[in-house]
Amino acid sequence: MQTPNACTQSSESEEAKLLRNLNLNLNSSSPSPSSRLWRPAAQRNLRNQWMKLVSHKQKWVSASSSGRSHATSLVNAHLSERYVPSMDLGVLKDMPNIRQKTCMKLAQQQELYRNDLLASYKDMVGVVSHMVNDSRSMRCYMKAGSPLIKFSSYSEDKNDLGDGGCIPVFTFWSIPYHEKLAEELVQMFASELILKRLLVLEFLSVSCEEQQIYTLSWSDEIYSGEYEDLISCSLYCEKTCQPIPPQINGREKSESPFTVQSNIWKDEKVLQVYLTTWFVEVNIDTHRVEDIFSIVGEEMHVTLS
Repeated sequence: MQTPNACTQSSESEEAKLLRNLNLNLNSSSPSPSSRLWRPAAQRNLRNQWMKLVSHKQKWVSASSSGRSHATSLVNAHLSERYVPSMDLGVLKDMPNIRQKTCMKLAQQQELYRNDLLASYKDMVGVVSHMVNDSRSMRCYMKAGSPLIKFSSYSEDKNDLGDGGCIPVFTFWSIPYHEKLAEELVQMFASELILKRLLVLEFLSVSCEEQQIYTLSWSDEIYSGEYEDLISCSLYCEKTCQPIPPQINGREKSESPFTVQSNIWKDEKVLQVYLTTWFVEVNIDTHRVEDIFSIVGEEMHVTLS
């Protein structure tokens, strides 16, 4: 059977057919009484987790858009400050300290935009962290020690896998298959997040020539508690003690460390490339994301949008 990661453009009918064949092989007998009790609880849990993933995707779109707006404002203020000394000020040229005051004002604006950009990045880290948690909370476990049969989202019995024996939860798909689709979805956003971290480092390093030279390294924590958040997203390597390197999906990971030096002159065209890369979100296949939500919604008989 072709996995969701390999089947990036499959249609609903193809995926449903594959899962139907799989479930027929796994479930030749009718569900047990306990399975019939388990299924409604599992259905409610799956709906909740997928609804949360939709909400997180929408929050990502908002945070990413805000981040690009702040980055654009930062770049524009930086370029304006860079060119003030050589600008023809016209009738303003005789005003005392006009260039210095303009540069000071632009520098203050850049500091505000840096803070706003960092806040947007932090929001995106939080979104991915929640997506990872929800994608791992799709199983439904029998609750022990109760006179009535109840279910929970965590295991109290090592023999209870929480998957109902891989029976279909709704029509065709078992919980492990829902998990595979969710994992594919989350992986796209996680890969994009770590690429955006590289861009954030570049934007944060933008400064005027008169400012003190400093170095931003890939191993630096760029806000308090960032590493704990990245660990929860599986984006921190304990072996190297730093975030995993960014990559483009489908290509080998880079093992080279990233170091950003603030006073290295960044060409205007390079900065535009950074902004464009942020905007296009190269690691998120928008069509596949919508396809996943569409086919899952069909399977669960709900609209995910």
